Amino acid sequence: MKRAYSELLAKYLKYFPCVALIGVRQGGKTTFLKELPPGWKVFDLEKQSDFQTVSADPDVFFRLNEDKVAIDEVQFVPALFPALRVAIDRDRARAGRFVITGSSSPALLGAVSESLAGRVGIIEMAPLTCREAFEVAPGPLYEWFASPGSSFQPSALNDSMIGIKDVHRYWFYGGYPEPWVKKEPGFHKAWMENYVQTYLHRDVAGLFPRINRERFRRFLHLLGGFSGAIVNFAEVARALGVSQPTAQDYFEIADGTFLWRNVQSFEKRVLKRVVRHPRGYLRDSGLLHHLLRVAGEDDLDAHPFCGRSWEGMAIEQIIRGLNARGVGFNYSYYRTAGGAEVDLVLEGDFGLVAVEVKHSQAAGANDLRTLKAFVAEHDCRLGIVVNNDETARLFDERIAGVPMGCL
Repeated sequence: MKRAYSELLAKYLKYFPCVALIGVRQGGKTTFLKELPPGWKVFDLEKQSDFQTVSADPDVFFRLNEDKVAIDEVQFVPALFPALRVAIDRDRARAGRFVITGSSSPALLGAVSESLAGRVGIIEMAPLTCREAFEVAPGPLYEWFASPGSSFQPSALNDSMIGIKDVHRYWFYGGYPEPWVKKEPGFHKAWMENYVQTYLHRDVAGLFPRINRERFRRFLHLLGGFSGAIVNFAEVARALGVSQPTAQDYFEIADGTFLWRNVQSFEKRVLKRVVRHPRGYLRDSGLLHHLLRVAGEDDLDAHPFCGRSWEGMAIEQIIRGLNARGVGFNYSYYRTAGGAEVDLVLEGDFGLVAVEVKHSQAAGANDLRTLKAFVAEHDCRLGIVVNNDETARLFDERIAGVPMGCL
């Protein structure tokens, strides 16, 4: 299954001595390494033989392997980072020498940024998007984000729209690649059960040996209920029987291991009193539905968490699409004390773009009121309503409707 990151990886290999692929476990990083050109050597640190070869003396390893080397799951050997920096600096001007991958480590990005600052291009690699799952090329929406001077053309989006049945199938199953590849009845549920246990007992327990595993297990199963909500750490702490700082740490662990996405509130140039608590989402809708025990696709529309689940999936599709295109941006949400809300605020070289997510097909005047006010108040480049419409359209010159199938 071709990934949307292929062009970005090729570009970064021309720019940087090292490229780091980071993201959640089982998101497809190891398989993606097979797209490297011929002549690359790949070392998997989950294999004991490769682990011994790399970890015995990282400095010697890089003197023997100074070019076209990929190392999978680098978080298992922290001493590798300073040795890699020394190896890069021996021939700093030469690009495309190393690729590293890592997952399930909150300290990983910090280690990469500190030890390899200026030497590494970082790609955050998520599980499959809806377009990747159905082997459809990336849509033109992200090209519009990458081209700040371009005008928004709804017709260009309509030409590559995915059908609503496929969108809803993806929504239920999520984007982890292995269930999409095997497509066997019952496999998805069994895979999810094992994935949660592996994450809990291997990744979290291995990275945080002093953590109370039973409490964190309870927290993990409560995450589905928190997804899409503004997080009150005091309430979470009371539900788990832990201190508020511990509850905050649990969320940081879930975010740092790419399972959960913390979204901070938008507070720039605001003229009204806004909610400052973070909100967040489980990054994969399939994992969310597994934790919520949603039985099948037909149960989604009537589920109490339907709106939150759809919103989280849409937001994640946009963020994954921008990351795969290599667009630099920040994201946040906006909510006033009076309840006016914008689900996603994106800020980058493209300017400010506000996004509202609706599961309905039509967007009425009431649905657009807050979005229009925010776009006008903050001089946004565009306001986008993601919905289940049959076609992308402009509601006015600065508000566009974009069906989920166009993301």
